[in-house]
Amino acid sequence: MSQQKNLLVELFVEELPPKALKKLGDAFAGVLFEQLKAQGLTAADSALTPFASPRRLAAHVTAVAERAADKAVSQKLMPVSVGLDANGQPTPALLKRLGALGADASAVAGLKRAPDGKAEALFFDSVQPGVDLAVGLQKALDEAIAKLPIPKVMSYQLETDCELPGWSSVHFVRPAHGLVALHGGSVVPVKVLGLTAGNATQGHRFEAAKSPVLLADADSYAQTLLTDGSVIASFNDRRFAIVQQLAQAAERLGPGYEVLMDEALLDEVTALVERPNVLTCGFEEQFLEVPQECLILTMKANQKYFPLVDTHGKLTNRFLVVSNISPDDASAVIGGNERVVRPRLADAKFFFDQDRKKTLKDRVEGLGKVVYHNKLGTQGERVERVRAIARAIGEQLGGATLAASADTAAQLAKTDLLTDMVGEFPELQGIMGGYYARHDGLSEDIAFAIEDHYKPRFAGDELPRTQTGVVVALADKLETLVGMFGIGNLPTGDKDPFALRRHALGVIRMLVEKDLLLELNSLVEQARVISNKLFSGRGVVISQSSSPAGSSPRMHSSVSQMFELPADTSKALSDFIYDRLAGSLREQGYSAQEVDAVLALRPQRLAEVAQRLQAVRAFAALPAAAALAAANKRIGNILKKSEGEGAAVQASRLVEPAEKDLFAAMQATVPAADAEFANGDYTASLMTLAALRAPVDAFFDGVMVNADDPALKANRLGLLKSLHEAMNRVADLSRLAT
Repeated sequence: MSQQKNLLVELFVEELPPKALKKLGDAFAGVLFEQLKAQGLTAADSALTPFASPRRLAAHVTAVAERAADKAVSQKLMPVSVGLDANGQPTPALLKRLGALGADASAVAGLKRAPDGKAEALFFDSVQPGVDLAVGLQKALDEAIAKLPIPKVMSYQLETDCELPGWSSVHFVRPAHGLVALHGGSVVPVKVLGLTAGNATQGHRFEAAKSPVLLADADSYAQTLLTDGSVIASFNDRRFAIVQQLAQAAERLGPGYEVLMDEALLDEVTALVERPNVLTCGFEEQFLEVPQECLILTMKANQKYFPLVDTHGKLTNRFLVVSNISPDDASAVIGGNERVVRPRLADAKFFFDQDRKKTLKDRVEGLGKVVYHNKLGTQGERVERVRAIARAIGEQLGGATLAASADTAAQLAKTDLLTDMVGEFPELQGIMGGYYARHDGLSEDIAFAIEDHYKPRFAGDELPRTQTGVVVALADKLETLVGMFGIGNLPTGDKDPFALRRHALGVIRMLVEKDLLLELNSLVEQARVISNKLFSGRGVVISQSSSPAGSSPRMHSSVSQMFELPADTSKALSDFIYDRLAGSLREQGYSAQEVDAVLALRPQRLAEVAQRLQAVRAFAALPAAAALAAANKRIGNILKKSEGEGAAVQASRLVEPAEKDLFAAMQATVPAADAEFANGDYTASLMTLAALRAPVDAFFDGVMVNADDPALKANRLGLLKSLHEAMNRVADLSRLAT
């Protein structure tokens, strides 16, 4: 039995891209571990620990063998009829195949015969020697390097190891300078990226106690790096240390301070430092006059700082910095960060002051000079379409008052795209519009609608807070969807530059969670028709460039051209929205069968879908459900084959006892089920219909639907059609049939 020891592999490189570090570290360790496992070098209980710091990727694997166990292998050679002649002697083909496997004619007697499909085949049993760790690790390391999800590859030169001087090109995410491979305390002789494995690495650039850092064995890696190298090698441990230090720093300032713990920023900062040291800094209070979203964004995005807010969520003039050094006197580091952030905050204040010198209404005309899409015109023309759609939706939901407020908000919603602040920080579009609307003296309702009309911006985001905001958000998303579908600009694979999937989910969430009395198909068709009227009335702008949602506006010259969204746009878009809804419902835990059964009917009020799903789930649990679903499927197939042949049921033409019984049962059951359906009690409606199982089963056992008498056949088809309609009002129950 080969001796098992713990293995440590580290690749020491120059500073890795911080936003990709966590992914790179997990991928490097994961692929390395899987490759060792595939070669039989790990044990069943082997455990993997990944490490990733700004200048290293590493993996620690427990219970790794020096040599993998030998493995019995049975290889199929060829059919017996091909490998042996009529006298049972080996054919040249068999001898050649055995030779390729390192065997000769003496192995023929030991070959096994076993059936393989239609014929009997010859099998050669052998023992495959286990791979040595050095060979296996080399393969695993090569695979780990090859499969790294590198954002962008660099090319650099390494001096060759040959006697003649020269250089070789290496391609990797960053220049690599060291390789460690330790099996217990022994170095494993592997090479990668022009490096040969050893037992030495480098610590912190400025604060390492020793250089190089010598590693005694695989298990001492993390502790030795911490002690001698002043580096916390584990990404997760370093992140935890940052979170702890941030909380402690805020606590030292007093009970009125809380840290804005941004998860993405935490990951990025963790990837920037080797041993974190959190410091407290501040800026002048005058900057707090600027909307806090601007200050927070510039501190987080540009400087990687953690803002501090009070208990009410209001920004304070203090912030936290995660430094990579820990000097005895940190005043120089603190002062330097304060000097760096001040110009950023001053720029934000300047932008805010300048923007307020011009009202949002005065900016409306300027939207006509900003391209939206080269086939769909300018932002100004788009705003007119959004306004018209918003007015129509507002009229349906709240009459003239809501329509008027939605029109005003829609007219101004995109104007902040022309402000300096949004030009600098596109992430603030909508948010700045709300601030500027209040400065212009507009109502909170309008300000909220302008601020919220992009919502929901992402999965789990909150919805618009006001009814006006919901109307404008719906109109904005529908205009985008019908326009993009109308010109055939659809998402493909993982590409969705205009965020149409997100827009569709936003429409779904608002219709469902706000319980809006709007029908999907009518809503989509209404948006298409309104957009077409404006296209045909004024034409569209044709430009050589386009500007995806969320990007900076572009100025352009243009000519006008007539344009029309095709009539089939509405159906394609409705199907797309139902498809998005189906995916969302499956993610919420509903089965594919349940979702398929409900959405097959294309329910127009999406707020009812959840109730229908609950009803289907309750129905499916009944003993009668399977039989009724199967019968429903059978009825559907019969009606498809006999389309147009049915007639209204006449009781006088019911001949067989089973069809009379079914008709009587329907007379007693369907009206009650219909009433429950009309009252929105879908579960009760399906439960009531479950009583039809016995008469339905009896009908199919004792009645021939396709009777020779045309009138009798038409009457029976009419009976089945009535039954089919009654059973499929909540969902298409045939989709539940297995």
